Amino acid sequence: MLIYLGVCSVSAYAQPSWVKKAGKSVFVLKTFKADGSLNGSANGFFVDADGRAVSSYAPFKGASSGVIIDSDGKEFPIDYILGANETYDVAKFKVNVKKAQPLSLGSSATTVGTGVWLLPYRNVKTLPQGTVRKAERFASDYDYYTVAMKADENLVGCPIMTDDGLVVGVMQRPARQNDTLSYAVSARYADSLRINGLSLNDPALKAVKIKKAIPDDLNQAVLMLYFGANTLDSLSYAVLVDDFIERYPTAPDGYQYRAQLAFNGNNFAAAQRDMETAIKVADKKDESHHVYSKMIYQKEIYKSQLKYEPWSFDLALSEATAAYDIQPLPIYRRQQALVLFSQKKFQESSDIYKELINGPLRSADTFFEAASCREMLRDTLGQLALLDSAVATFSRPYLKEAAPYLLTRAQARIGAQKYRDAVADLNDYESLMKAQVNEHFYFLRFQAAVGGRIFQQALNDINKAIELQPQNDLFYAEKASFLVRVGMYDEAAQTASQLIELVPNQSDGYLFLGLAQCLQNKKQEGMKNLQKAKEMGDPQADELIEKYSR
Repeated sequence: MLIYLGVCSVSAYAQPSWVKKAGKSVFVLKTFKADGSLNGSANGFFVDADGRAVSSYAPFKGASSGVIIDSDGKEFPIDYILGANETYDVAKFKVNVKKAQPLSLGSSATTVGTGVWLLPYRNVKTLPQGTVRKAERFASDYDYYTVAMKADENLVGCPIMTDDGLVVGVMQRPARQNDTLSYAVSARYADSLRINGLSLNDPALKAVKIKKAIPDDLNQAVLMLYFGANTLDSLSYAVLVDDFIERYPTAPDGYQYRAQLAFNGNNFAAAQRDMETAIKVADKKDESHHVYSKMIYQKEIYKSQLKYEPWSFDLALSEATAAYDIQPLPIYRRQQALVLFSQKKFQESSDIYKELINGPLRSADTFFEAASCREMLRDTLGQLALLDSAVATFSRPYLKEAAPYLLTRAQARIGAQKYRDAVADLNDYESLMKAQVNEHFYFLRFQAAVGGRIFQQALNDINKAIELQPQNDLFYAEKASFLVRVGMYDEAAQTASQLIELVPNQSDGYLFLGLAQCLQNKKQEGMKNLQKAKEMGDPQADELIEKYSR
């Protein structure tokens, strides 16, 4: 409920006893852009002895650095931002000062009708005094005050104080010049501002280029590391990781993230040092062993051309085994299987997957990886059975997540000469990935359709492949060969002529044109083209010349 009072404020003629001491808490804030030019300014005040302070948010927007000038005229830099709210124009931050003189915050909301004082920077001989005209509740526990007091714009960020020396509000910008009403947001609200794991996505904080504080809660700090990897530039993220390690030196997460940064930069020695530290400080050492195993594995798989003697698949397996020995989790067992596969120990890897496919890691991925083992062991039936199980983890109508497994099974079915089944899988794949399929897909399905004697689809697919890549001579050669096979000799001759026009220095076009012409009873023309193919070194030409010259 809002209560209005008609009393207007006047300047005080007697200063409270707390003024001299409290005045040491108020400072001038200045912020700067990246080029060093002034970005904004306001007043502010300390809320604890360690240098935490509050002020207006506006000077921070777009700022890359900042300083405060205390009541003695000494300048101190701002270390980092602790929180911000653009709507209520308040920010909390940490100043690099050994010891600050803080103000004490009022423990409860100030009631309407209460007399208050405005404490300015340094000029404390005569304090503006006013009366609370309105206290509007927001965010459940805080008040936004309207005060009968005339205050200049250069007093923004100054504290609003009670008679007993408690700060209750942060001075806001006046609505208009020479206004007899002033506005203040709850100082307790400004002090409550906190950084959390998702703060890097906060638009108000993103607009501030000064680095942000690491959250006080470890879980929130780890969440910030995770999101920072995707939202910050590389330099800012590296600073964030270092700040995390300084804030939480006994948490493994910071060392693991820094190791990943070193790994990304191919500094494997630094990555190794940080991972060994992570394992040393971790309470759950199995998790850090697992992370280290994955890092070594990725290096050996994707960066094998970069030699780093201490790392190998053997070490990756050792780290995975160390994790599993501490805590026998299926995810660690899977890591062992992946490394064993890369070591070409396919049977050992397959044996582990037999365990995993009947446990909590039963999934399309696990079946797929197990199928890869059976493929390398030349167990086609076992491979197909596992790929069937991978696809069976999805139900019709399929979602896009099923597409990679359908494609892999189609390729395996082609290898097993199950061409019609392969075409069925490829049809399902096309329906899911219509916008992504390319000429290579259509050529693959063409081959499967030919093998399955689905000739119309084969012709449609090879035509589509050519349409998508009209300069690919292989497609024309395969089409000409197919047309000869199904007795479409006129079309075969036409396709072969197109092939000759495309690649006149290759023999395939002459070979297929000559063959088609011979089959059209145009032997004289056909023999000339077959002879041309022979002269160009085609090994099939001799046999065809002998056959059709009889």
